[in-house]
Amino acid sequence: MTAVIYNFERSRESGPIDETERLFSALGRYTSAELLELLYVGEEPGFFELMRGLFGLSDEGRLVLQDFLAAMPPQSMTVTIDPAGRCILAPKNSPARNFRSVGRS
Repeated sequence: MTAVIYNFERSRESGPIDETERLFSALGRYTSAELLELLYVGEEPGFFELMRGLFGLSDEGRLVLQDFLAAMPPQSMTVTIDPAGRCILAPKNSPARNFRSVGRS
C-alpha cells in the first residue's frame, strides 16, 4: 500500500520529523472512522487520478458537477464518453443532453 499526502505549503527542506508531525496532526483532526474511510477509498483503482481531474476543473465546473451529483441518486445516472471525447452525465432512461456547459478556465 502507498499513501500519498499532499502538503500545499511545502518548505524546501522537509525531513522525516516534519512528515511524522503532519501524520500525527491528521490523527488528531479526524476520527478513526474518517481515517479508515479515507484509507479504504484511497485504495480504489484510479482514485488519485480522479481526484487530480476534479481539482483540475475550474471552480465553476467543479460546482456544477458537485450540484449535479448531489441532486442525483448515483443509481439513477449514466456516464458515457461521446465520439468527441466528452464525458456525458445524464439521468438514466433519458437521452443525454447538455445540462449546463462549462469549459475549463
